[in-house]
Amino acid sequence: TCLYEPLIVQSNPEPELSAAMRAKIERNRQQAVMLRQARLASRSLAAVEGATSAKISRTIDSGAGFFIEEEECGEEEQRTRKVVHQPAPVIEPDYLLCDDCQKPFMDSYLSNSFDLSVCDKCRDNEEKHKLISRTEAKQHYLLKDCDLDQREPPLRFTLKKNPHNPTWGDMKLYLKLQVEKRCMEVWGSEEALEEAKETREENRETQKQKRFNKKVKELRRAVRSSMWTKDTSVHKHQYGPEEVVDPEEDLYKKSCTTCGHELTYEKM
Repeated sequence: TCLYEPLIVQSNPEPELSAAMRAKIERNRQQAVMLRQARLASRSLAAVEGATSAKISRTIDSGAGFFIEEEECGEEEQRTRKVVHQPAPVIEPDYLLCDDCQKPFMDSYLSNSFDLSVCDKCRDNEEKHKLISRTEAKQHYLLKDCDLDQREPPLRFTLKKNPHNPTWGDMKLYLKLQVEKRCMEVWGSEEALEEAKETREENRETQKQKRFNKKVKELRRAVRSSMWTKDTSVHKHQYGPEEVVDPEEDLYKKSCTTCGHELTYEKM
């Protein structure tokens, strides 16, 4: 006797379809149903009108895992056939809501330039939505370049020709509202900003006084040097007629009447 062990064949389980794949299959199935309904409607219309043109059926891959038989109609039936399309979905436009008037709008200068949700009707060029230069933002609000360009998010700006000289570089204009907000992020409060301004002003006055004192000292030194003249003439001693005798050394001495210099000599 010969014994055979049963052969067990394990089939790989089919992978589970994702939600996107199932949705695609469902769309293809609905499209196939619509095509079949259109074919049946055209067939019934041709039967009523007494059409006698020959029809040739062909097989179409629906893409959803099954085939559809579609009949090719004659020219007369193709003229009368009407293609039915599903209406396009109605999409609500992406409106922005104005922060001031609370009305929707599509586009505005402040939204494009500074990412601020304010329509053009509510834009105020004088006070609320005023533009300031980069120099004014740094001096008045004590901000550095890193606070404007590197701190997240970087402040947006617009470029404008320099009114003093068009050949110079373009001016960077910032929105005053956003600069004030960034200033509060850096300094924390208006009191801290005012204290920093006072400290900076005191340091500026101290440096100014030091520079003034230095210039006064240099001026005094220059005045003194201009008034004092050095005597470059050679001094000649003028000795008096009196002589002092030193008997121990046998020497004679004379003194200069001008500088007091003593001349010591001996007589032969």
